[in-house]
Amino acid sequence: MFHRLSLVKKVFLSLSAALILSAVTFAQQDTLKGLRGPAFSDPSKITEMPKEWKKKPVKYEPSVGNADIVITLDQQMYPALRPIIQKYAKEHNLKIFINEGTCGITTGMLSNKTADVGGVCCPPDVTDRLPGLRYHALGIMPLVIIVHPNNPIDNITFEQAQQIFQGEIVRWSELKTADGRKGPNQIIQPVSRLHCKIRPGHWRLLLDNENLFSPSIKEVGAIPDMISQVAANQWAIGNEALSMIYHYEKDKGKVKILKINGYSPLELSNLLSLKYPLYHVYSLTTWEGEGIANPKSQKLVEYLLKQAEQIGSNLNIVSASQLRKAGWKFKDRELIGEPR
Repeated sequence: MFHRLSLVKKVFLSLSAALILSAVTFAQQDTLKGLRGPAFSDPSKITEMPKEWKKKPVKYEPSVGNADIVITLDQQMYPALRPIIQKYAKEHNLKIFINEGTCGITTGMLSNKTADVGGVCCPPDVTDRLPGLRYHALGIMPLVIIVHPNNPIDNITFEQAQQIFQGEIVRWSELKTADGRKGPNQIIQPVSRLHCKIRPGHWRLLLDNENLFSPSIKEVGAIPDMISQVAANQWAIGNEALSMIYHYEKDKGKVKILKINGYSPLELSNLLSLKYPLYHVYSLTTWEGEGIANPKSQKLVEYLLKQAEQIGSNLNIVSASQLRKAGWKFKDRELIGEPR
């Protein structure tokens, strides 16, 4: 009888320990997932502007000259859309001024009403939603995790990616290669470009804000610097938009793209289903309303949206039409939510 009770007690204690360990593991996973920032902001919230601003028409800067359309594009969209816009301008006998900038420069020009169309690589923040301004999604593109080509690591989990950039995982030997061996016993050098901090999505899908990143992180301010830093350091790790890897690899060096949770960002079906969890949102804007709407610019945006399928196939973009079919959430033409 005594032995039976002892056996029951041991089984009970073992089960209790397993349950506690399981609870701790799930709690850790929930904590890590909770570090992920918002993918989108509330589309119903629009920044209120003064009456004088609402009455103000779109007026180009003197340096633009006698343009028919002024469009300002984020640096990620500029290389892809510029030749298409130039071709459209020639075919329609239009003078289109194309400005290359950042999301901040683009939204600044829109706020000042010095541009007809804006192109951005991040979902809008509340402060970006202005009276009369409409967002039209082109699609989404993978935000990829990159390492040096000689790094033997090919795949990490999403939680490991968070822990690396947090500074919780500090050596490559804490990770496994494809054949199950430990990675090299070398210190990890995380590199990040913390742009558009007020806007949802992009790198904030990994860690919500800059305070969550490791103090030892090497921060860069420009896309080419991100790629060159990782290409030059065998033990570095960074993140950047997929199209920018292809755009700069010839001049800035080769990098290797990691899988996350076993899913490659190069297979766009993984991004569409969110099995691959990191991405940029690409959108164009137009003005609506008396005194600010430009019919010529609206036709240009309609043309670019129709070209989205071709643009997507060339640049690894999942188009808005594909997103709609997969259950992603839209408000009119603005992408506002994930399918889950």
